[in-house]
Amino acid sequence: MTFLPSETYGDPDTGYTRRGGVYVPADQAVTKWFSGDEYKIRLTAVDSKGALGLVEAMVPPLSGPVAHTHADQDETFYMIDGELEFLDGDRTFIAGPGDVVFIPRTIRHRFKNVGPRPAKMLFMYTPGGTEQAFIEGGDEPVPGAEVQPWGPERIDDGFIRLLRKYGCEPLPEET
Repeated sequence: MTFLPSETYGDPDTGYTRRGGVYVPADQAVTKWFSGDEYKIRLTAVDSKGALGLVEAMVPPLSGPVAHTHADQDETFYMIDGELEFLDGDRTFIAGPGDVVFIPRTIRHRFKNVGPRPAKMLFMYTPGGTEQAFIEGGDEPVPGAEVQPWGPERIDDGFIRLLRKYGCEPLPEET
């Protein structure tokens, strides 16, 4: 017995002409400075009907977010250039170009650039949604300037509320 995919899945579009893909041109990313890093939000949960949020990150030396956990999202990182130190629960390790790091929801983690040059990576939230925190709480980039690190004055109650709104809980670096 031979099944056509349309018969198998009950899809009446036997010509495969139905559309549903999402195309985001490179220059359409939303760019924000957040916690000393530059994030280009490439795909949001809204774009993907909730499936994922995709972010390109440029992480300068000595930069990266505080330790945190996500209540409802897994996070996957793909290293493009440079190296980042990752915290996974109570251990750290270095990830470099071509490496993939998967952090399941509720696991304490962070990344930090401990090297001498910027690191570049893609990371995604599944399902998406947390990327909205960067859009809502990030700084607009300043043309011709370098991204600026955030000082402790930025980590106030409003910032904590923003993170929690998107399922992110800041945690101490050490346990």
